[in-house]
Amino acid sequence: MRVGVFDSGIGGLTVLKNLYMHYPNNEYVYFGDTLNLPYGNKTKEELEKLSTKDIEFLLDKKVDIIIVACGTVSSNCIEYLKSKYQIPIYDIISPTIKYLNNSNYNNIGIIATNKTIDSHIFKNNLNKSIYEIKTPDFVPIIENNRYSELDYTIDSYLKEYKDKIDLLVLGCTHYPIIKDNLNKYFNNKIELLDMSYPLLEKLTDDNISSIKIYYSKLNETIINNTKKILDIDNLSIEEKE
Repeated sequence: MRVGVFDSGIGGLTVLKNLYMHYPNNEYVYFGDTLNLPYGNKTKEELEKLSTKDIEFLLDKKVDIIIVACGTVSSNCIEYLKSKYQIPIYDIISPTIKYLNNSNYNNIGIIATNKTIDSHIFKNNLNKSIYEIKTPDFVPIIENNRYSELDYTIDSYLKEYKDKIDLLVLGCTHYPIIKDNLNKYFNNKIELLDMSYPLLEKLTDDNISSIKIYYSKLNETIINNTKKILDIDNLSIEEKE
């Protein structure tokens, strides 16, 4: 099976890594639209145009299924994309909502981009007590390695909710990259949910193993971050032509 995965940048690599760890015998093609990130501040019309280009690129690579490893696109454009293409397209949020509704967690914090929170996709589909928290600065901090700003930024976003939640949903695929920082902030007292885990049941193993990484803009920082996140030998990393 050739699996296409896309995101606005390096965040979707957290999804790709979990898919590869559980199903290593597939061909994976990843596209990060680093030229246009972040997606969290785009209009719905802009998101539809950008995600259409992302999918067209993956279709040119002859993928069999597509994983939308972007919370913003998943919460705003998934029905549009599914109606536009015949290929199976799986978003990152629907499996998470299903998992949460079947869980014992009752007070759930959702951290995500402005556009994902504004969609209210979690609040409208969960039968739980939900705290929606906009965290727009996390993606630029992660993409640009500005980690000296992270502790202050985490506290500014989450101090109001520190004693109110028993689960925090990492509602953007960039956020598992700062999972250790978030665990430290909460003193490891609450659960953090990486949205890639409920997605795993969508795949099966094949008999060919490969990973190819493409970005719309490539530089040394992106290359180094990619290698650090995936921690896989002999990665093929290229800039989209």
